[in-house]
Amino acid sequence: MRAVITVLAIWGAGLGAAAQFGKISVLFDSLGAQYAGASAVALGLIVSIVGMVGLVFGTTAGLFVARIGPRRAIVAALLMGAAMSGLQSLGLSYAAMIASRVVEGVSHLAIVVVGPTVIAGLAAERYRGLAMTLWSSFFGVTYAALALLAPPLVAAYGMSGVFVAHALWMAVLAAVLRLLLPKDPPATPAQAGGLVAQHLAIYASPRLSAPALGFFCYTFLYVAVLTLVPPEVPAGQRALAAAGMPLISIALSLTLGVWLLGRMSAVRLVQWGYLMAVPGFLGLALFWGQGLGMVVGGLWVAAALGVVQGASFASIPELNATSASRAQASGAIAQLGNLGTTTGTPVLAALLLGAGPWGLAVVAVLACGLGIGLHALQAQRRRRI
Repeated sequence: MRAVITVLAIWGAGLGAAAQFGKISVLFDSLGAQYAGASAVALGLIVSIVGMVGLVFGTTAGLFVARIGPRRAIVAALLMGAAMSGLQSLGLSYAAMIASRVVEGVSHLAIVVVGPTVIAGLAAERYRGLAMTLWSSFFGVTYAALALLAPPLVAAYGMSGVFVAHALWMAVLAAVLRLLLPKDPPATPAQAGGLVAQHLAIYASPRLSAPALGFFCYTFLYVAVLTLVPPEVPAGQRALAAAGMPLISIALSLTLGVWLLGRMSAVRLVQWGYLMAVPGFLGLALFWGQGLGMVVGGLWVAAALGVVQGASFASIPELNATSASRAQASGAIAQLGNLGTTTGTPVLAALLLGAGPWGLAVVAVLACGLGIGLHALQAQRRRRI
């Protein structure tokens, strides 16, 4: 029972980490009024700078967590996040807000590296697929929760209500996880060879890098699809697409995805998920702008990619047996996941503008093929070792 409670508490920490993005998204218009002189790019930076920290330092964070231990890392990260949300509730200047968001980027990165590492170690073998899939749902669940909870908080207390609620959530979970998690072993000295050599070693390993390489293609596609598809759906079905796509992604990941993880390897399921997304992308292009057909295509893609999401996290412990190696693989996932999120939407938006729906669909299908191919290549390399 303690393991179950601990897994749920770590998932709660993941919800807090996702809210480090989500709270700014739901407050974006209000922040625009607070920073009236800031450009659209400057306002966008308040959201994106947290992800930029992961893009630059993701693999470094995996190495750092492996050195100092997951309990120290996640408790410190949660306290750091609580402190930054508390400061943000005071109505910071733009420069101070950006500085606080950089610190939040460090906090976010540590949580998303520790989370899957610890959950993989706590969950029994028969439930590990379910536990890792639950972890993978933290972004979607958080955005759905914020859509419901943030408006009444803002109406009652203004923007500070959201920031204070987030600070309290992070502080409570820091205390809970400090009690639940076992003490870390003494911190280990840094490995010889320097950070560059250690990064190269991670990406050269077919076990450490495989989850991240496959996950890159997912993040390249998923955020872009959720961003670009609903606005192009006719008004009568737009709300169904906007709400239904993330929800079906979570639902299929936690049901069909978990069931399939009991019957095939996580790597194989990632490949099947990408393959099943292909008809959805073709359907989107074929029925673009045509209401129900476009909604069905969008839901199909979201469902297939939801399976990819859960299976990608489940592949971390499947391919890596030790806590240190899982931390390194999670750091690589954070790094390449942020790369995909950062590049996918602008690339696919430009393709949609320049080449139309079929241009987007062709590149999306190629990305699915790349995800399948990268895993096939890494599996072949593992067989040779």
